[in-house]
Amino acid sequence: MDLQNSSEFQALNVQVISIARDSVAEMAPESNDLGIVSVPILSDPDLKVSAEYDVLQWAIENGEPSHTFVLVDANGKITWIKDYGAPDNPDRTMYVEVDELVGFVSENLD
Repeated sequence: MDLQNSSEFQALNVQVISIARDSVAEMAPESNDLGIVSVPILSDPDLKVSAEYDVLQWAIENGEPSHTFVLVDANGKITWIKDYGAPDNPDRTMYVEVDELVGFVSENLD
């Protein structure tokens, strides 16, 4: 994961957490294959967490959350949210440049 290796992102002192509908058994091998070893992964098969963060508004055709980033402050308040994979997004993407994420996160930190 490029964020893990970015000194600019690390300097922001934020924690990345991956949340997906897949089971832990499904996510673990792929995470290892991709080198994602220092990011906590949450399995959300019933989509309760995804609903709490209001990311299901961008769900893909099968009801699964899209590729959405949510910045939550220390008090649990959402300070920034951006979806990149929604079907209505003309630039639908599953990879976001680190510089772009660093910029958005930096702008929205308290």
